[in-house]
Amino acid sequence: MDKSKVAETLVEIGTLLELKGENPFKTRAYSNAARAIENLAEPLEKIIAEDRLAEVKGIGEGIGKKIKELVETGKLVYYEELRASIPAGLSEMLEIPGVGPRKVKTLHDKLGIQNVAELEAACQSGKVAELAGFGEKTAANICEGIQRRRAFASKHLLSDALAAAEPLLESLRGHEAVIRCSAAGSLRRNKEIIGDVDLLASSRKPAQVIEFFCSQPGIVKVTAKGETKASVILEGGLQSDLRVVNDREFPFALMYFTGNKEHNIVMRQRAIARGLRLNEYGLFKSKEETRDPKLRVPCRTEEEIFAKLDLPYLEPELREDLGEFEAAEKNELPRLVQWSDLKGSLHNHSTWSDGHDRLEDIARFMNGLGLQYWAVTDHSRASFQANGLDPARLRAQMSEIKKINAEYSQKGEAFRLLAGVEVDILKNGLDLGDDILSELDVVVASLHQPSNNEAENTRRLIRAAENKFVHIIAHPTGRLLLERDPYPVNLHAVIDACVGTGTWIEFNCNPRRFDMDWRWWPAARRKGLKCVINPDAHRNEHAGFMRLGTGVARKGWLEQKDVVNTLNLESLLRALRVKREA
Repeated sequence: MDKSKVAETLVEIGTLLELKGENPFKTRAYSNAARAIENLAEPLEKIIAEDRLAEVKGIGEGIGKKIKELVETGKLVYYEELRASIPAGLSEMLEIPGVGPRKVKTLHDKLGIQNVAELEAACQSGKVAELAGFGEKTAANICEGIQRRRAFASKHLLSDALAAAEPLLESLRGHEAVIRCSAAGSLRRNKEIIGDVDLLASSRKPAQVIEFFCSQPGIVKVTAKGETKASVILEGGLQSDLRVVNDREFPFALMYFTGNKEHNIVMRQRAIARGLRLNEYGLFKSKEETRDPKLRVPCRTEEEIFAKLDLPYLEPELREDLGEFEAAEKNELPRLVQWSDLKGSLHNHSTWSDGHDRLEDIARFMNGLGLQYWAVTDHSRASFQANGLDPARLRAQMSEIKKINAEYSQKGEAFRLLAGVEVDILKNGLDLGDDILSELDVVVASLHQPSNNEAENTRRLIRAAENKFVHIIAHPTGRLLLERDPYPVNLHAVIDACVGTGTWIEFNCNPRRFDMDWRWWPAARRKGLKCVINPDAHRNEHAGFMRLGTGVARKGWLEQKDVVNTLNLESLLRALRVKREA
C-alpha cells in the first residue's frame, strides 16, 4: 500500500473516531500522522523496513504499529472494526455539504438520526433548527444539499467516468474478436458531467464480445444483455453500455453515438439536402430511411463521412451544435489546443500551505514530466484553514525556491519553479499588499469567501483584476461540480475587465471545478481574453489534471495561442512582466 493510501486511511480513521465522540486530541493525532506520511522525503516501505517509523515527527508508537500493518498486509483490522461499529448512514451524511463529523454526532445523539432520509425529515419538521448550533439557515442549507445530492445521483464526474472506461476499452482492444472500439457519447465529447459510459466496438462475433464485456472485473451487475448490446453497473454506481456493430457500420455508429441530439439533427438534415439518408447504420443513397447495405455510401472513417457531407472533420468536443457548422462553412474552425502543448502550470500548492508535496519533490517530479516550469502559489494568510502564508513565510518560501532553481541551473537543467501566491480577494481588497506581491513571479487571485450578492462579488473580482500585480483570476465562479453551485457573479463584466487590464482568467482543471465553464470561452477568446489551464495541484499526481482539463477546454474552442501556459519559459516570463510594466 502506497503512502497516499495509508494517509487516506488515517484521515478516515480520524473522521470515524470523531463520529464516535472520541477525544479530539486522539482524532487530531491521526490527521497529523497522515500529513507526516504524505510529507516523507523517502519511501515509506524503506522507513518501515529499517524500523525508523518512530523517528518520524507526528507518528506515535500506537499509530506507527497500525501504519506498519497497513503497509505490510494491505489492510488494518482496527480500521475495519471501527467502520463496522458505525452505522453506514452516518458516513453517508458526511457527503452533504456543511455536515461534518461533529454535526453528524450531535444529530445522532440528540435526535437519533441514522441516515440521510431521517435527516431530511428532521430538517423539514423543524427539529434540526431547534438544536443548539444549527438554526433555520443551517437546516435549510442541509435540505438544499440533500436535494442536490439526490438530483445528481445518476451523474458522475468526467474523471470518474474516464477511470471506469479506460480499463474496459483496454480489455476490449486486446480481445481477438474486436476489430475497432471507442468511447462514444458525452464521454468522447469530454463533457464535464457524465450520465453513463457509452462504448462502441466492431466485430464479426458480437455475442462473443458481449459475453467478454459482461465478465470484466469492476462490474457489479449486468442489467441487460443481448446479441449486440449490453448494459452493466460498475463499482461506484456508474452505468456502462456497450454496442457491437459490424465494421462497415462502425464509423457511422461512432458518429451517431458521439454527437449530441442537436448536432446529429443538423447532420441528418445536411444528408437529406444532398439526396442522402444518414443514420447509425450508414450514409445511404436513398430518400427514405433504410438500412439496405447495397445503398450504403462506403466510408471507412468519420473523416470520410464529413467529407461526403461537404464538411471538414469536426472534433468530438465541438459536436454540440454551438456554431461548429457555421464555422466549418466559413473555414473558421479552431485548431484546438492539445494537452502536449502545455509547458507548465501557474496555480499549485505545496506543504507550505495545504499541498502534500515538498518543493524539492515537486521540482523533481515536474522536471521528470518534461515540463519547463511549475508555479508554487500557496494560499495567503486569510486562508488560515489551509495554513496560508503571511509575508514573512512567503519570503522564506521564495528563498527556498531560489535555492532549488540555482541547483537546477548548476546542473544545466532549464526547469524552473516560479514563486507565487494564491491571494485571497477580501471585501476590502487583497489579503496581501503590493509590496510583497511585486516580489513574486506570478500572482493568482481567488474569491474564497464570496457574498450572496452578485454586485459585490463582481466588484471584488474586477478590483482584483485592476491590480497591476495580479496576473490571474482563479476559478472565477467557485463552483464544485455535483456539490456546490457557482456563486452569483456577472461574468460578462469580469471578462471585460480582464480583457481591459490584461489579466488572465484560469480554466481550473481540477475535475470538480472546470471553472471558468467552457461555455463562456468561445466568446471570451474572441474578445482577446487569455486562458491559463491550471490543475490547482495539491499533489504531484494532480499534474495529470492538465491532460483531462485540456480535453474539456477544447470544448471552449481554445487554441494554443489562447492559452498562456503553452508559452515556453522565456516567453512566459516576458508575458508575466507585461501587465506590471504597462
